[in-house]
Amino acid sequence: MKDCGGREHPHVELRYAVLLEPEPDGSAYNVIVPALPEAHTWGETVEEALLMAREVIELCVAERRAVGDEIPPSDAGTARLEAVAISLPAA
Repeated sequence: MKDCGGREHPHVELRYAVLLEPEPDGSAYNVIVPALPEAHTWGETVEEALLMAREVIELCVAERRAVGDEIPPSDAGTARLEAVAISLPAA
């Protein structure tokens, strides 16, 4: 990207893990961004939820930069989603 003086500015690509949690009735997907707990959004389809995730991540990172807060490093290659099972006594 060039500024108005024609100088190049390098870009750094950050990749964040997102969790798409479906609504119980299947009507939408809530988006969770573990690295950015302030990021909240949703979409009616997976594609829309991912598009909205990109938008909210960009907004959160821009806001953090504007106020001088830390920008979390990429976590898409290291974040893990695991399942934990528990047992309940039969009712």
